[in-house]
Amino acid sequence: MTPAELSQRIKAEARDLGFELVGVARAERVDEADRLAEWLAAGRHASMHWMEGWFEKRVDPRLLVEGCRSVVSVGLVYRQPATRAPQPAGTRVASYAWGEDYHRVLKDKLGELLARGRAIDPTFEGRAFTDSAPVLDRYWAERAGLGWRGKNTLVLNKRLGSYLFLGELLVRAELEPDERGTDHCGSCTRCIEACPTGAIVEPRVLDARRCISYWTIEHRGELAPEEEGAMGEWLFGCDVCQDVCPWNRSAAETTESRLAPRGKAWPASLDDLLSLTEEEFVTRFGDSAVERARRRGLVRNAAIVAGNTGLGSDSALEAAAADADPVVAAAARRAVDRRAAPAAP
Repeated sequence: MTPAELSQRIKAEARDLGFELVGVARAERVDEADRLAEWLAAGRHASMHWMEGWFEKRVDPRLLVEGCRSVVSVGLVYRQPATRAPQPAGTRVASYAWGEDYHRVLKDKLGELLARGRAIDPTFEGRAFTDSAPVLDRYWAERAGLGWRGKNTLVLNKRLGSYLFLGELLVRAELEPDERGTDHCGSCTRCIEACPTGAIVEPRVLDARRCISYWTIEHRGELAPEEEGAMGEWLFGCDVCQDVCPWNRSAAETTESRLAPRGKAWPASLDDLLSLTEEEFVTRFGDSAVERARRRGLVRNAAIVAGNTGLGSDSALEAAAADADPVVAAAARRAVDRRAAPAAP
C-alpha cells in the first residue's frame, strides 16, 4: 500500500470515528523551537513549569516515538449552543468543560483509530497523545492542514471555527503529508480587543499571567484583588476570544454525546459550589475537565464570582470565609468585603 493510499484509509477511519478533521504531517523537528524557547524564557507560561520540561521531545516527535515518520492530527468539534450552558445562572464556564473530560473522549477515539490503522497496515504503530503530553497540538494541527493558528493562538478552521479538541497519533508508518494550513485572519483583531485582561499581548502571543483561563484553572494560590475583579462571572476558563471570532458565527455544533452537559456535575446554585466538599467535588467533577482546578480552585472561583456579581447568599459566602482551606477562606473574606462596600457614585 502506498503512503497516499494508507493516508486515505486512515482518514476515512478517523471520520468514521467522529473526528470532523484529520490530516497528516511529516514527523520532524518543529521550525518554531526558538520561538517557544523565547516564550518560556519570558515567563509567559506563568507557574506552568511543566511546559519547560522535555523541551527537546516537545519540539521533535521522533524523540517521543522511536522511528516515528508521520503525525496524524485530528480535530473534534465541541461547540454547543449557549442555551445548554449548565452552570448556575449569571455565571460562566468555558464550554469545553461542560461534558465528559475531553482527554478521555479523545484518547478512546485515538486508541481505536490506532488499532484500526494497525489492522490495515502493521507499520501503523505508535502512540496517541492529547494536550496532556509534550506534543505541540496546535503546531501539528496547522502543519497537517486542519487550519491555521488565529491571533488568539487557537487553531481556526474556515468551516468549523475554533471550538476544536485536538489530538495526535505519532506513528512509524510513512504517510502522505497534507499542505500546511494558511492564515485567514486578515486584518481582524477582534479577539485581541475583546480579551478582558489584555492577555493576548500581540497576535498569536498569549501571556498566561494575564489570562482568566490560567487564573481559574491552573493557578493554585490566591489571586490579586485586581485579578479577582477582572474574572467577572467566569467560574472556570474563558471563551471570550472565541465568542467574538467571526469564524465561529456559523460554526457547526458537536454531535459527540459524551460532550453534552452533565447534569450531575453542575449544581443548581452558586451556594452549592460555595459549600462543596472534597467528596462532592470528586463525585460531580472527577470525570470532567473541571477536575483540573481541584476543589480549592473551583470553590475559590465561586467565592470570587459571588463577590463580583452579588450572586449567592451572604450566609453561604460567610460560611466559605471560614473554610478549612486558607485560599478559599481568604477569597471568600475578600468577596464579603466587596459586597459590603458601598457602591461607587
